[in-house]
Amino acid sequence: MWLAFFVVCLVLSGVTAFPLVTEMRLAHEALTGWASPVADALPGLLEWIERVRAGLDTADSRYPFLLYGTDWLAFAHLVIAVAFLGPYRDPVRNVWVVDFGVIACAGIVPLALICGPIRGIPFWWSLIDMSFGLFGVIPLLVVRRHIKRLEALTAPVATAPRTLLV
Repeated sequence: MWLAFFVVCLVLSGVTAFPLVTEMRLAHEALTGWASPVADALPGLLEWIERVRAGLDTADSRYPFLLYGTDWLAFAHLVIAVAFLGPYRDPVRNVWVVDFGVIACAGIVPLALICGPIRGIPFWWSLIDMSFGLFGVIPLLVVRRHIKRLEALTAPVATAPRTLLV
């Protein structure tokens, strides 16, 4: 169940990276419309969404090839999700995929802390990005613990060497 949850979240992360221009338009419309109380409470959020929307609109109209990079990001999420079918089918043999996922989740933190400031990302947004790794690792650690228990239960029993009686 935890593994399926992780895969679904990974797929959703990937699929939502395709329509970024539309998503930002909808987010901006929401924050200036029905969700304006949220924008009033968090003015930095509206300012950031407006900046991101302007950047994406410009890229989409003048440099659409830049958005091809986010298409590849989306594709990578989907491909990585497929890799997690291995632990579903044969958990003990494919525990390395779960370990890979744990390492990837840990890698999100330094990536956000290093690249966020370089790219002009507000720190509070980097915290949101880091939360994907921090929350994503939880189901993976639960899955890994269950796989290790299963491995212990299915491990062949070691037998003591026989001695020759003379």
